[in-house]
Amino acid sequence: MSALFTPATLRSLQLPNRIFVSPMCQYSAERGEATAWHMIHLGQLALSGAGMLFIEATSVEPDGRITPGDLGLWDDATEAALRPVLAAIRQYSKIAVTMQLSHAGRKASSRKPWEGGQLISVADGGWMTFAPSAIPHKPEETPPLALDTAGLMRVKEAFVASAKRAARLGIDGIEVHCAHGYLLHQFLSPLANQRTDEYGGSRENRMRYPLEIFDAVRAAFPADKPVGVRVSATDWIEGGWGIEDTIAFAGELKKRGVDWVDVSSGGVSPLQKIPLSSGYQVPFAQAVKEATGVNTVAVGLITEAAEAEEIVASGKADFVAMARAMLYDPRWPWHAAAELGATVTAPPQYWRSQPREQKNLFGEITIGQR
Repeated sequence: MSALFTPATLRSLQLPNRIFVSPMCQYSAERGEATAWHMIHLGQLALSGAGMLFIEATSVEPDGRITPGDLGLWDDATEAALRPVLAAIRQYSKIAVTMQLSHAGRKASSRKPWEGGQLISVADGGWMTFAPSAIPHKPEETPPLALDTAGLMRVKEAFVASAKRAARLGIDGIEVHCAHGYLLHQFLSPLANQRTDEYGGSRENRMRYPLEIFDAVRAAFPADKPVGVRVSATDWIEGGWGIEDTIAFAGELKKRGVDWVDVSSGGVSPLQKIPLSSGYQVPFAQAVKEATGVNTVAVGLITEAAEAEEIVASGKADFVAMARAMLYDPRWPWHAAAELGATVTAPPQYWRSQPREQKNLFGEITIGQR
């Protein structure tokens, strides 16, 4: 029995395996609204055989978008644009669909990656950004506006409103984005947060606002549906947020009923030095799991079925999330199941693709022919 293809339960959500399709920004929305690209992109991934599909980082307000092309869920129009995409997925796939809710903070108002990714000034059509402190992501950039009491409440209410919209759309789960240098990570990291009020200074204070956001989202989303959190385990910079901080944060999230902690790293500073290698972030997920007992998701340059199997089988993490590997091979779970002697769910339109040597890949099926 493959550990990677062992079923899992997250509240009322029953998953056939431990493979997640990571949230991957597509920068292809219009005014925050999903387009035909999202129908094509998410549609193919919904047929991947993975246990859960994450919709990309979805902004809770227009000013929280990384780029003008970011997906959003902040009004009736952005909600309506997602409805046909989800309806198409539901018609042909039983995959669980989760949404990552996000706010980019000081990394907002940027150009798309293939356009250079640099900050767009207000004069060039960008917008003023917000952050815990008026510290720019890069020294040459315009400093963001430090969030005041009214701004903190506005952003929290935006997360709540988006969570309620996600519930109305029938989304199966939510992931709160506290990683990659975006707003909630900015509150956690002393590199970005130099406030002197109750939201700055000590680690306890820096965790306060992200925990308030989690509590608010958890309360706004149906109790029988799971809510997880994405974290950056380390800033990869001396004096920044680190693994011990992440363990403390995960411990607080566990007290609040978090259903998983998705363990990534980096993103809060361009000065980071990341030693990239296969599975380089897995030890962080393992450390969080061993210290807190919370469900963890391992991510980062995991490409081989045997590697993913070992991560789950050895208890280093409960789930494995795939991003680039899934874009390159949208049927990655099929091929992993074939290699590990497991089965996946596939639409009947594709049953004839089953190789002769993998006759039980899709389970016991019968195909007639006139």
